[in-house]
Amino acid sequence: MKNEEKSPVQPVSGKIVPRYAGPSTFARLPEIRDVTSCDIALLGIPFDSGTSYRPGARFGPQAIRQASRHLRTQYHPAYDTEPFAELQVADAGDIACNPFNIEEAVGEIQTAATDLLGKVGSIISLGGDHTIALPLLRAVNHFHGPVALVHFDAHLDTWDTYFGAPYTHGTPFRRAAEEKLFLDHASIHVGIRGPLY
Repeated sequence: MKNEEKSPVQPVSGKIVPRYAGPSTFARLPEIRDVTSCDIALLGIPFDSGTSYRPGARFGPQAIRQASRHLRTQYHPAYDTEPFAELQVADAGDIACNPFNIEEAVGEIQTAATDLLGKVGSIISLGGDHTIALPLLRAVNHFHGPVALVHFDAHLDTWDTYFGAPYTHGTPFRRAAEEKLFLDHASIHVGIRGPLY
């Protein structure tokens, strides 16, 4: 989907504001609260309560935004493109979700993603443990039905339960398969080196 109404708002130039200053958004893009004029919205999901080993994915959105300050907006000759020149991309901020109740957080993520997808063509999520795949697939399914899925991971994330819990980082694709959220004949797991979890 191309923004035909006007030229997309570009990230703040490092020639105008030093890269260490300015908005704390992805690539220093403008923070646009009315995302209906956007083609793509970036959505932070600072959630890692579903992980069993190493927490920290909750800080992913913040770290990605910080690292993205170094992205430049100039023309890229090898790819014959200029990032952000064709589509309006905006940072929609972070979802506020319950860090102490995984099932409630899954619902909050699904609701927020569904609401955002109802306003923009596409979303790109930042951060979160693998638990977030399920509510995101549910949100996409609401508008598009089952989709082809390409899952890059060392594990399948298809356990039935983990320590008795149905919603964890090791179970999202089991739930998604049960709910028929993706097309099993057109989907693939890439990089698998471990067991179901």
